[in-house]
Amino acid sequence: MKHDWPLYEVFVRGKRGLNHVHVGSLHAADDDMALHHARDLYTRRNEGVSIWVVRASAITASSPDEKDPFFAPSGDKVYRHPTFYEIPDNVPHI
Repeated sequence: MKHDWPLYEVFVRGKRGLNHVHVGSLHAADDDMALHHARDLYTRRNEGVSIWVVRASAITASSPDEKDPFFAPSGDKVYRHPTFYEIPDNVPHI
């Protein structure tokens, strides 16, 4: 019997204080099933302290092809530059 279950992306945090890392994907009928399957598949040896499962269809990401134009500094973000005030001479360069 074929199921058309949605694809989930799985992220695991290995130790407290570390970032969640993408570890793989799985298909599941719903969020709860995805979380339980992710635990069974990706944390069998107590590797994780936290798991995130996200439907792949809910993820929006930039393309590697967009890298240069997407991440290029933008001239319209003037708030990022200290041009609205004068820096006193006695303030050291940061």
